[in-house]
Amino acid sequence: MALELRQQLKMSQQLVMTPQLQQAIKLLQLSRMELLDMVQQELEENPILEESGEQAEEKESAENEVEDVAETAADTEKSEAEPANENAEEMPEDPAGLKDEIDWQAYLEGYTQSGTTADIYESDDDRPSYENLLTRKSTLAEHLMWQLNLSRIVDWKRAIAAEIIGNLDADGYLQASLEEIAGACRVTAEQVEEVLLLVQQFDPPGIACRDLRESLLRQVEHLGMQGSLVERVLLDHIRELEARKYPVIAKALGVSLDEVLGAAKIISNLDPRPGSAYGEEDVHYITPDIFVYKISDEYVVVLNDEGLPNLRINSFYRNALSGSREVDAKAGEYIQEKMRGALWLIKSIHQRQRTIYRVTKSIVKFQREFFDKGIAYLKPLVLRDVAEDIEMHESTISRVTTNKYVQTPQGLFELKFFFNSGISTTGGDTIASESVKSKIQEIISGENPKKPYSDQKIVEILRESDIDIARRTVTKYREMLGIGSSTERKRLF
Repeated sequence: MALELRQQLKMSQQLVMTPQLQQAIKLLQLSRMELLDMVQQELEENPILEESGEQAEEKESAENEVEDVAETAADTEKSEAEPANENAEEMPEDPAGLKDEIDWQAYLEGYTQSGTTADIYESDDDRPSYENLLTRKSTLAEHLMWQLNLSRIVDWKRAIAAEIIGNLDADGYLQASLEEIAGACRVTAEQVEEVLLLVQQFDPPGIACRDLRESLLRQVEHLGMQGSLVERVLLDHIRELEARKYPVIAKALGVSLDEVLGAAKIISNLDPRPGSAYGEEDVHYITPDIFVYKISDEYVVVLNDEGLPNLRINSFYRNALSGSREVDAKAGEYIQEKMRGALWLIKSIHQRQRTIYRVTKSIVKFQREFFDKGIAYLKPLVLRDVAEDIEMHESTISRVTTNKYVQTPQGLFELKFFFNSGISTTGGDTIASESVKSKIQEIISGENPKKPYSDQKIVEILRESDIDIARRTVTKYREMLGIGSSTERKRLF
C-alpha cells in the first residue's frame, strides 16, 4: 500500500494553559502570607503596579518623614563640623533669640527617631520598664558556648567541646558519634568522651547525651540521687518502666510496689527533651482570610482585606499608552506587556477573593447547625456539594479551601475542616467523622486515669449514643487525635 501526504481540516476543543491562567490557578491555592509575598514581589518587579488608598499615602508620608529627619541630622552634623569662630568669646550668648524660636522638644523627638538616645520621657514613670524591652532569645548553642567560655577547660578540650555543642539537635541530644567527633578534631575517642562528660555538666541538666536513658541518668545525678532506687530502675528496667510493668520491676528489685511507683513518679517529672526550652521555633499566628459573624439570626460573611495592598495602574504609564506622552516602539511594547500582567494580577486577586467569599457562604449554608450549636452538629460534606451549589469545579473548591482560614463564633478553622465523610448511625442518619472524633476525645477526657477505657469499651459507649463504628475505626481516630492507647494513658499516681 502506497503512502501519501494529505491535508485535512478538523475542528476540536482543547484547554490551553496560558501563563495568565496558570497564575490565576496558583493564586487560588496560595495562603494569605504567600499572597502578600507574591504581591510585594510584583510591586518591586512591575513598574506599572502601585499601591492605592491610605496605604500608599501612609507609606509616602513615612518616607518623607525619614528624608526630613535625615536632612535635619545632616545639617546638624555639618554645623558641628564647622570650625569655631576665633572671636566666639566676643559674641553674645543668644544673638538672635534662638532659644525662644526653636522648639527644642520637637527637635529632640525627631533626633531620637534618627537613632540617637535622647531622653523624651518627662519622668521615670513614663519610661517603659526594662523588663518589657524586647530581646532575642538565646539559642541552645549560644547558652552552652557562654558556659564554655566561662569554664576553665583547657584549649584542646575547648575545641572538642565546641564540636560537641555544634552536633546537638534541638532537643539537646548528641547526633554525632564519638569517632566522628574524634576524626574532626584529630583526637582519640577516649579524649572526646572525657570532654563529653564535662559538657554534660552544663545547664540544662541532661544535655549532650546520646539517648534518653543517659539523659535521665544525668538529671538524677544532678539531683544527688546516685545509688537510689530511681537510678537502679533507669539502669536495669527502663523497658519495663516504659511498658508500665511496675509489679515486674518491684519483684526484680525486691522492693514494694509503692516504692516503684514513687520512683516512677520522680522519673516522670524529669525532662526528656532538655534542650527544648532553648528552641529557635517562633510562634506563627494565623490570620483568617474571612470572618463569619452572627447578626440577629443571620450569619454575615466578611472578607479580611486588612494588610492586602490595593493595587492600581500607575497614572504615568497609563498616560503614556493613551498617547498623551511620546514613547518609542520598544518602550511602548514593554509598557503594554507589563500593563497586561498588572491588569491580570489585579483581576486574579479580585477573582480569588470572590471565590473564597462564595465558598464560605455555601459552607455556612450547609453547616448552619455547626455554627449555631458546635462541633457535635457538624454534617458530612464533600467538595461536590459546594461545587454544585456555586457552579464551580471540584478542583477549584479544593484549591480555594487549602491553607485558608475562617474565624467563626465557634473558633478559628481551616476551610477544609468542614469537608468530612459521613458515618451511619443506628437510627439511619449520618454523622460527620469530625463529630465522632470530638466524641471520642470527650469520652477519653472524662475517663478514670487509673482505669482508662479500652478501644472496645469506647465502641460500646459510642453505640449507646447511636454511633456504630468498628474498634479499628476508634483506634484510627484515636491515633489521628494523638491520644495513646489505654496502657499508655494509665496513671497509677
